[in-house]
Amino acid sequence: MVDRKSRGRRPQLLVAALAGGLMLAALLVSGCRPGAGGPVVFHADGQPESLSEWHLFEMSGGRMVPNARVLPYDLNTPLFTDYAHKLRTVWMPEGKTAHYDASQSFDFPVGTIISKTFYYPRLDGEPRDSQLVLRSQGHEGELPGGRLDLAKVRLVETRLLVRREAGWVAMPYVWNAEQTEARLMRTGELVPLTLVDAAGSREEAAYQVPDQNQCAGCHGSDLRTREVRPIGPKARHLNRDLIYLDADGHQATANQLVQWQRVGYLDGVPEAPKVPRIADWLDPAAGIDARARAYLDVNCSHCHTAVGPGNTSGLWLASDVSEPLRLGRCKLPIAAGHGTGDRRFDIVPGKPDESILTYRMVSTDPGVMMPELGRSVTHAEGVELIRQWIASQHGECGETG
Repeated sequence: MVDRKSRGRRPQLLVAALAGGLMLAALLVSGCRPGAGGPVVFHADGQPESLSEWHLFEMSGGRMVPNARVLPYDLNTPLFTDYAHKLRTVWMPEGKTAHYDASQSFDFPVGTIISKTFYYPRLDGEPRDSQLVLRSQGHEGELPGGRLDLAKVRLVETRLLVRREAGWVAMPYVWNAEQTEARLMRTGELVPLTLVDAAGSREEAAYQVPDQNQCAGCHGSDLRTREVRPIGPKARHLNRDLIYLDADGHQATANQLVQWQRVGYLDGVPEAPKVPRIADWLDPAAGIDARARAYLDVNCSHCHTAVGPGNTSGLWLASDVSEPLRLGRCKLPIAAGHGTGDRRFDIVPGKPDESILTYRMVSTDPGVMMPELGRSVTHAEGVELIRQWIASQHGECGETG
């Protein structure tokens, strides 16, 4: 799904050329043919028991394929969830358009359906419902155009965010053992998995499908309004290239924001220099500071902002924060309790082992670990990135910060 050659290269927004690209728009929407099961169905009320009732995907030829006008998208740096891979899609009714915002999630119209399918690459010879899955940060099982090779992936869950008249509603669907259907699990689900890396090492994971209240808790990231909103679809996360398919299956690469505007899913996109972009945390060319800030932004900043659930910590981790103290440098903890691990400061420059931030990222104790939800194992590579970032910082903390 991801154009690996484009990762780490700043996409160019060709907004001025949109008029000339309208003919291309009709070709570059993945799954532009009507699905055999009919078009996408938006349910304005109720909670359908099966994912197939929405008609977002077809299971055809051993592949999971987005239906007509279901547009795949990806993020520069994704949120970590127990090493799960994610297929993200967006669909809007004909004639409906989201409105661009430079810093917050876009203003999506009523009728929007955002989906996120969590899956793992399968190990050779393992059955479809095996608990043994590959721990990987590659792209095994992904095909261009938002398609998944069902012989190579183990589907776990698909979460929907549905924009209704009264606001956003979250619905978690869990895939069955046969990998043919996903059922609504309002109270969540615990899926035991064994993560196996390329060297054969194993790690047990208690993958948690969130219940609907937990979904609302993470997505209700503004304490003033308590409004549930999408987290990922923001300009700085979406400003990158992606491979799309035309009606004949030919591949074409386009910047996602340009593509959204071309197909009528987004308006108001400014010219390239004015569009923010965070780094790909895996891209060494981006530099340690940009990579670490991108990682903290997507994994932490929906809570750790001035208006988020983590505002009482005084630690604000969005990519546009520049004040060192707000970023944790020599900052005394405010409300961490035993989550400090007897460390004095959130970040001690040059000393990751003395920093509360890395201590809480490493921990899997529910009363200590950060993030609080979405993982049961430590993201070793993410922790190492933040360790390197802290180690690269210079200076000393006084007795009071």
